[in-house]
Amino acid sequence: MPRPSDSISAITLMCTATFLFTILDTTAKFLGGTLELPVLEIVWLRFAGHALFAFFLFGIKTLTSLVQTRKPLLQISRSIFVASATAFNFLAITYLQLDLTMTMFFMTPLIVAFLSGPLLGEWVGRRRLTAIAVGFIGVILVTRPGFGGIHWAISYSICATISYSLYFITTRYLAIHDPVEVTNFYTPIAGAIIATPFALHVWQWPENLFTWILIAILGISGGLGHWLLVLANRLAPASVIAPYMYTGLLSISLLGYLVFGDIPTMWTIAGGLIIITSGLYILFREKYL
Repeated sequence: MPRPSDSISAITLMCTATFLFTILDTTAKFLGGTLELPVLEIVWLRFAGHALFAFFLFGIKTLTSLVQTRKPLLQISRSIFVASATAFNFLAITYLQLDLTMTMFFMTPLIVAFLSGPLLGEWVGRRRLTAIAVGFIGVILVTRPGFGGIHWAISYSICATISYSLYFITTRYLAIHDPVEVTNFYTPIAGAIIATPFALHVWQWPENLFTWILIAILGISGGLGHWLLVLANRLAPASVIAPYMYTGLLSISLLGYLVFGDIPTMWTIAGGLIIITSGLYILFREKYL
């Protein structure tokens, strides 16, 4: 049981990390949509900046210990999952409003609960399955299939959410095998390496200092956000801090309005509330029952 002071610190770190991730998405959308940089280049810049952040954070003397893992294939797979999630998410936000992609992302706890049985042996009961089904009703409200409101790019957002769910499950499994520093170090590796040839193929040099500043924000917000997330999980269990990821819907809606003039639709709000309620119910069951 974490101390009250630790829980407050963990919640603060979680909220800060979530806000940094909304800055990451907003910056990526501005770079790809407004400044028209290729998405694959943005993906590479995001992970290259994250890797550079990790290098300065840990220092060159500790690199030899950070690459030592008991599960190298799983670490690489986890890195590929987060790279895929990022690539699909950046493609999605090029075409969709930020609040919509963030709402779809909130399906992660439900997908994790559903996949934890076959992948981790953590089978869910009837009540959790019901919560998952209700959550998918929220997705139907958000996407509105058959009513002319669904955008084809929502498929990118779905792929991003599934990829991130696999990343989350792999992270949970690796927690019992490798130190968090090692796992955090491996996070940007696949994205930085795999995206390199694709980024070089479509590369466009940033035209001005403002673009370079945005690129720096991209790397710092991603790297710092993941590090604060690790620190938050050190201080308190996931059941304590996970509900605060939903604060991201408020910050992403605000940034989406201020930067792009986007206003959430009533469908997104209604569906988002259903998804969030379902996710909170599953988190409550995991903590107390």
